[in-house]
Amino acid sequence: METQVQIDQLEELATHIELRQADLVSSHSITLGELTLEATASDIPALVEFLKSDEQCRFASLVDITAIDYPGNERRFCVVYHFLSMYLNHRIRVKVRVREEEIVPSITGIHPSANWFEREVFDMFGILFSDHPDLRRILTDYGFRGYPLRKDFPTTGYTEVRYDEVQKRVVYEPVSLTQEYRQFDFMSPWEGAEYVLPGDEKKTGEAK
Repeated sequence: METQVQIDQLEELATHIELRQADLVSSHSITLGELTLEATASDIPALVEFLKSDEQCRFASLVDITAIDYPGNERRFCVVYHFLSMYLNHRIRVKVRVREEEIVPSITGIHPSANWFEREVFDMFGILFSDHPDLRRILTDYGFRGYPLRKDFPTTGYTEVRYDEVQKRVVYEPVSLTQEYRQFDFMSPWEGAEYVLPGDEKKTGEAK
């Protein structure tokens, strides 16, 4: 749990960033001892460069880049950057909310380690990064269809891959399920007990 001293330090840091880069930071919050900044996609390179080079920030280590899918939102995706300042012993999180068709500027020119992180976000969510040196899939296969971490991606996927002994090559086929899905009847797992809890009755029937 964060102490009041830590909170005060992060508030001071947030104030410093917002004063120096008022046009780049939309808002900030402090949760669980970490500072979170909100920014727009077009401002990401400038903000990341400032966080890395400013003497009171020195967030020189890029820890991770990931994303969150909110299918019902107009700005469907939230791209999340995590940075570490080993000099000041602080962590910071930067969030950018983007539409499905929106392109996010790459930060590989500032943090070369962003290369594979951005490729993973592209592979899993389908988010594009402009000026990336090699934006292609990194975890799935070249012929993979869809983006696995989107909320509307089916758990079974669209295709399955197997090695065909006759053709002597890897083939892609539509997913074929060998077992029928279970049909739930909305009964309690304690079916057979002497009492029935509210809501455990059959969906189309009446309570016992």
